[in-house]
Amino acid sequence: MSSTGEVLSSGEERMQKALDNLQKEFQTVRTGRANPAILDRVEVDYYGTPTPLKSLANISSPDGRSLLVQPYDKGAVKDIEQGIHKAQLGLTPTNDGSVVRINIPALTEDRRKELCKQVKKIGEEAKVAVRNIRRDCDQELKKFKDQGVSEDELKRRNDDLQKMTDKYVKEIDTSVTDKDKEIMEI
Repeated sequence: MSSTGEVLSSGEERMQKALDNLQKEFQTVRTGRANPAILDRVEVDYYGTPTPLKSLANISSPDGRSLLVQPYDKGAVKDIEQGIHKAQLGLTPTNDGSVVRINIPALTEDRRKELCKQVKKIGEEAKVAVRNIRRDCDQELKKFKDQGVSEDELKRRNDDLQKMTDKYVKEIDTSVTDKDKEIMEI
């Protein structure tokens, strides 16, 4: 890095990626509504090769309570059904020969609490990632001390780094709270 400003902008970029990753993770957490993203992690054994479901089929939500999986290759319907079972998402796919339908059951109170714990864990991991980025940036900034950058400049940059970290941690907390509300909504 050639300047303290570049260290901060690089750090902010990495923190934003951590926040974006958190949002992507939250999409795969099942709430009471049908969301095609809950099938993002499903792998299908397609002709002996583990293949992501989203590359084998079009996934849509015709209504708020079901998903429709339309395979590009009709011969893969059975494999897709098995892949969804193996993913252990608590979903029961039904195969009508050309498409796979999945009815999303309402969540029980216990399952909602379990999902809230999972969301908090994912949020905590994101906060740890942001703090690790802060630590890395702090170490980069300390290297500038030997290059003749003033103590005042380093202090200002460290304060900016802390404000940036606090901002992203607060955004993560807000995202976790919003997702918790969405899960607990009946």
